[in-house]
Amino acid sequence: MVWFILVIAGLLEVVWAFFMKQSEGFTKLIPSIVTLVTMGASFGLLSLSMRALPLGTAYTVWTGIGAVGAFAVGIVVLGEQVSLMRLGAAALIVSGLVLMKLSTTS
Repeated sequence: MVWFILVIAGLLEVVWAFFMKQSEGFTKLIPSIVTLVTMGASFGLLSLSMRALPLGTAYTVWTGIGAVGAFAVGIVVLGEQVSLMRLGAAALIVSGLVLMKLSTTS
């Protein structure tokens, strides 16, 4: 269950990052509100996962999901640049997340 909570926290990080971009520096009300609400929920779930997982594992997985998820949303939704180097970098992050999961006994 703790890993499920951590994954949801990471996915919420992707949501708040996307809406932060949409808020245009917090000048648009609705995207700004969505950013702050999902940010709070993401942090809250991260803190719950840290009750059972080591700090390094929880934080690394949370930021990794957020980073790779934001990268994917940027490409798919916002039309950002795709290159082999960027895809390779994302693949390395995912590999690190898998290794972090495999090395943790919770």
